[in-house]
Amino acid sequence: MNDIAHNLAQVRDKISAAATQCGRAPAEVTLLAVSKTKPASAVAEAIDAGQRAFGENYVQEGVDKILHFREAGVDDLQWHFIGPLQSNKSRLVAEHFDWCHTIDRLRIASRLSEQRPADLPPLNVLIQVNISDEQSKSGIALGELDALAAQVVELPGICLRGLMAIPAPETEYARQFAVARQMAVAFEALKTRYPTVDTLSLGMTDDMTAAIAAGSTMVRIGTAIFGARDYTKN
Repeated sequence: MNDIAHNLAQVRDKISAAATQCGRAPAEVTLLAVSKTKPASAVAEAIDAGQRAFGENYVQEGVDKILHFREAGVDDLQWHFIGPLQSNKSRLVAEHFDWCHTIDRLRIASRLSEQRPADLPPLNVLIQVNISDEQSKSGIALGELDALAAQVVELPGICLRGLMAIPAPETEYARQFAVARQMAVAFEALKTRYPTVDTLSLGMTDDMTAAIAAGSTMVRIGTAIFGARDYTKN
């Protein structure tokens, strides 16, 4: 077993343990392997170990990987764009990715809807909430969620699937859980209004356990799978 396969197995075990501990089925939590800055060869190792959902933060890097594996005949992968999205890059996301986690304004949602090719299913989107109210992070305030969601669900080229957040780092489990529960409450409320909503993308390596206990349905794990990142290439 190579390092990535070993790491994946360990992360899956942690997800399973966290879910079981709070009375949830492990299958309720999707593992999104964050492969940003990592070469296609590393992604290939994860694919060989059974991983199928990958998250990318940089548009062109992600598109290059998508095309690489498509040309190699690997067509059962799911690609999620999880980074801040600029208007001039929206077409590439609309044309190549399966999901976009970072909707935080109507303009971007509208562009993705208009630019989604007609021969593809609607792009799955998540609204990003700035749950810790950090100026350095993208996302809307919880108080703006209802209005934006109502606009997003009317757009034909995209499908609102739920919410995403990147909470501020917290070392105490109780604080991690409290913040995650705020997101989970908003998610549950959204589910009652829109039948397509089923995804809460919340939790990374350091706060995954608290996020799952609170109700996350998707955790985004990178370093624990692929090792430390090299940002000098971006």
